[in-house]
Amino acid sequence: MRNGTLLVAALLLSVATLWASDFLMEGVDATRTGWVKDEKVFNTTNVGGMKLLWKIKLPSTPREMHNLFAPLIAERVNTPQGIREIALVAGVSDDLFAIDVVSGERLWHKHFDTTFAGGGRVGDALCPGGQTAVPALGRTATPGQYTIYAVSWDGRLRQVNLADGQDVAPPEKFMPPNGKPYALNLVNGVIYTASAQGCGGVPNAFYSFDLATRKSSTFLPAGGGLWGRRGAAMSPEGVAYLGTGDAAFNPATKSLGNGIVGVRLDANQQLQLVDYFGPKNANWLFRRDLDVNVTPMSIDYRGRKFLVGTSKECKMWLLDRDELGGDDHRTTLHTTPLLCNEAQAFDGHGVWGAMATWLDARGTQWVLVPFWGEVHKDFHAPIEYSRPKGGGVAAYRLEEQAGKWQLTPAWLSRDMDLAEEVVVAGGVAFAYAAGEDATQVLADAAWNEPGGARYGGGLSSGSVRRLPGGRIATLHALDAITGKELWSSGTQITSWNHFSGLTVANGRAYVATFDGTVYCFGVARPAEAR
Repeated sequence: MRNGTLLVAALLLSVATLWASDFLMEGVDATRTGWVKDEKVFNTTNVGGMKLLWKIKLPSTPREMHNLFAPLIAERVNTPQGIREIALVAGVSDDLFAIDVVSGERLWHKHFDTTFAGGGRVGDALCPGGQTAVPALGRTATPGQYTIYAVSWDGRLRQVNLADGQDVAPPEKFMPPNGKPYALNLVNGVIYTASAQGCGGVPNAFYSFDLATRKSSTFLPAGGGLWGRRGAAMSPEGVAYLGTGDAAFNPATKSLGNGIVGVRLDANQQLQLVDYFGPKNANWLFRRDLDVNVTPMSIDYRGRKFLVGTSKECKMWLLDRDELGGDDHRTTLHTTPLLCNEAQAFDGHGVWGAMATWLDARGTQWVLVPFWGEVHKDFHAPIEYSRPKGGGVAAYRLEEQAGKWQLTPAWLSRDMDLAEEVVVAGGVAFAYAAGEDATQVLADAAWNEPGGARYGGGLSSGSVRRLPGGRIATLHALDAITGKELWSSGTQITSWNHFSGLTVANGRAYVATFDGTVYCFGVARPAEAR
């Protein structure tokens, strides 16, 4: 009898490992590709059968337009209740929640204590205060154990046991309080993040923290806010790359705004400038507020080291990581024509979310770009499912033609209401439409009239005004090679989100919304192992 029990347990374990996949950081991996390479459940055949498996409303208090971030997933966690697949959800008001992925049950909730008693810029969506960085999960030396790394509102680095929500180390001073850090990256025992918008008077900078030595470091690109949704992208060479905004590009004065900056830790664990790129129209972008606001992606393909970046302007830059921008730091391998934003508007148009890149079975490297607003009249792809008005996803192939590398349009998706992050899993491109009110400019009005400064009118991020204008978020599943829509959540999601994300792992796709709800959609998968 005992041998039979062991055999059943072994079989269950083997079945579970057939579809085991973790999603430990925003953007899936350190290079921020958005590609779940080891997904074993989703495919283009079964994704059309996705259903809402569960949804849960969490006691998370919103701040301005922020609330919950997309979950991180650890597939086999040893918990006091046994082995569980856990979704970790961060809330902007210094909260962490752990959810059992199978049942949708909340396992624990942790609210951080704080050493900071101040507030954000009231009514300003740019600086909400609170926990603004998506945490990172790290595996420990013990199988089934994971540590959560998070930065709380007071700027301290938290280390928490995913199994039970208990601290595994005292909070460490990492960065100044009340800033606006973005998604954490964890590489070789070092935590990386970057801050933006000068929130709380915190300088716009790269930050690192070595977990072994407990040493932190900072690099300031002289004014440019670093606000790519997925935080810094790490290359295999250990360089952290991120786009900058809100400042002029003038290397002579060490001002690297509206470009892409690469930094790396030196032998003394201090971040140092490695390379930088500024588009030829960088200062025009600055004057138009067309920030380089998107996390770039590191791609190694056919012996070449690429970096792909973009911005609100809605062009893609293909760069060589070995000499970023060439000798003059201004030259790309290829710059695409405009995909969107014909009016060159700084709100409601352009690329705001996060790209994805993946390699198909035939060896083709793809770059998928979500965008806001109407597709440019001159952009055309061989396959088009619409001429989007509210936003969509465009796919490019990375290819060499006549000895030159370029991004070649391949397909254009259906219309979407502000297309955000893209994640590729099992040959399926998952994207979601945020459905938020993204307008930032209104006609002039008296300060105390609707639309006036008191209500967030004029030139303003205006969260007070924008909150009622939110619609609903929609999750879409597309064939990653053809762009054909295979499934959509339709009207099942009843709220919107702002600067959140998308998570896909093990036949499940997750979206979190402003009203504090986490949605889990999925397909049937092999028997759950406990």
